[in-house]
This record gives sequence, structure tokens and C-alpha cells, in this order.
Amino acid sequence: MLNISAAQVDACLTSADLVETLRTAFRKGAVQPVRHHHTVERPEGSDSTLLLMPAWSDFSTVSSGENGYVGVKIATVSPDNNAIGKPAVMAVYLLMNGQTGEPLALIDGQSLTVWRTACASGLAASYLAREDASRLLIVGAGALAPLLARAHSAVRPIRTVRIWNRSPENAVKVAAALRDEGMDAAAVDDLDRAVAEADIVSCATLSSTPLVRGAVLKPGTHVDLIGAFTPTMRESDDEAVARAAVFVDTRAAAVKEAGDIVQALKSGALKEEDIRGDLYELTRGEKPGRKSADEITLFKSVGAAIEDLAAGIAVYERCSRT
Repeated sequence: MLNISAAQVDACLTSADLVETLRTAFRKGAVQPVRHHHTVERPEGSDSTLLLMPAWSDFSTVSSGENGYVGVKIATVSPDNNAIGKPAVMAVYLLMNGQTGEPLALIDGQSLTVWRTACASGLAASYLAREDASRLLIVGAGALAPLLARAHSAVRPIRTVRIWNRSPENAVKVAAALRDEGMDAAAVDDLDRAVAEADIVSCATLSSTPLVRGAVLKPGTHVDLIGAFTPTMRESDDEAVARAAVFVDTRAAAVKEAGDIVQALKSGALKEEDIRGDLYELTRGEKPGRKSADEITLFKSVGAAIEDLAAGIAVYERCSRT
């Protein structure tokens, strides 16, 4: 069994390639039970969340003679980790032979998660962001921020990247790192103004209160929401949801777990039938993406096990050849 480190994951993947890998995965499909979601109560501080995310190859889509794969991610989300300089998300990914169940690889799950999450946003943007979208705002300066800049740049002609974070010094650090990669990146302190100027707003936080206000969104903006993975969390307000054409990564999880969707459904700002499509339908051409240059689009991601499986297979197959 291979033990694949974060550095090896980074060496195996590119944003452009992984966006296309995910496009193929959603188009073909996989067996993906609803993920296990458990609250780990702590006597002091914020509760943690334990996630178990299984998926396996849909053998109706696997070519003759192939064994397929089974994979499961075990992840924890501990919001208080930020205060001690550790990532909020910790994870490992176990990939197995689909026929025999033999363990094939244990993959660094934190790296795999940020890669697949960012590239799922890039995949959605390839259908939902304007083709000339050039101004990207990233809300949140965690581990996902630089990968979101790369993923959106892989599918749209991004010229400027602006970063807002509750702790401004972290936004400054991310902007400096992106400038080292040749991007025009800078930290900003006025969130509403930055949202109003952006073509794409990509939000990756652990916020429980709305950050992206619908009142300041300009026509044609694409809103990419990645945090708020529980019903009590939220990154956008009702007006943002109500003004937008809403898409999700997977319908079953979004209407049960995604705070931006769950709370908007509860308030009446959104009806379940108003969700225009998911990544399966977009990649298969069953539902259209953006319909006009002035349309505001919103993509809500809660994370899908098919994304981990596709990324894990890509990493394993590349690492096993070296």
C-alpha cells in the first residue's frame, strides 16, 4: 500500500487537469451514499465535526476488465484549531481495489480536500461565471485561498485577485504568496466594496453569519460558496440567494446540510424547485448554466465524496507510475 504525502499530492495535480478529472467523474457518476456527519462535543471551546465520506466506482460506467475503486475519507473539522496555528480540517483518504477491497493507498486528506474543493468550484465556474470574468475576490484566507485563485484562473481569464479576511494579516500573507506566483493579488479591508467590484466572489470560511450581501452584488457576478457545511452556518444572506440563479454540487446534501441553502429554504427566500441544477446535470448537459451576461449565479458546495474519489484515483494512478 502506498502512503502518499501532501507534497506528493501537490506534485501529482494541476488545477486545469483536476477540473477536467472532476468534469469526467460527475458526467460518469459513482455510488455515493450520504456522508456520515457527527458532532463531537467538547467541554470547552467549539464542537468538532467528524465526517465519513464513502464512494465507489459505478460499475455500469467502468470499462470491461477494470476493477474500479472504493474510497473513504475520514475528516474532522475543528474551528478552534485556527487559534493554535493548525488547519481547521484534518483528514486521511483510504483508496481500495473495487473488486477485492485490498487497500491501495493512504493519501494525505487535507491536501486532497483543498485540491478537490477548489477545483469543484472551478468546474462550476466553467458553466456559471461569465466567460470574460477577470476580477476574483476570495473571502477567507485559509488553506483553500491560493488553490481557489489557481482553480478559477484555470477556467476564466482572471487578471486581479483580491482577498478579504477577518484577520487582515492572513489576507496579506496569502496575497504575497500569490504575487510570488505572478498574480496581481492584494488584501482588501472593505468587504462590501470588494464584493461590488468582483466578477467572481469565492467564499471559503467557517462563518455562521452572512458575509456576502445580496444588496451589493452587481449584475453578472458569480458567487461561489464553499463554507457553511452545516445548517447553522452561513456565508450569504437571503437577498443574495433570492437574486441569484442557484446551483449546488449535489442536491441531496445541499438541501440537508448547506446552511446557505437550508436557511434560505426555511425563510422562503428559496424554494427547492428553484435550485436550477447540480454538477451532475451541468456536466451532462441536462441543465443549462449561465443564461445571460447580467444574470447573478450562485454555486453552493458542501463537498461530495465523488470528488474525493476522483482526485484520489488521479493521485494514486500517477504516484504508482513513479
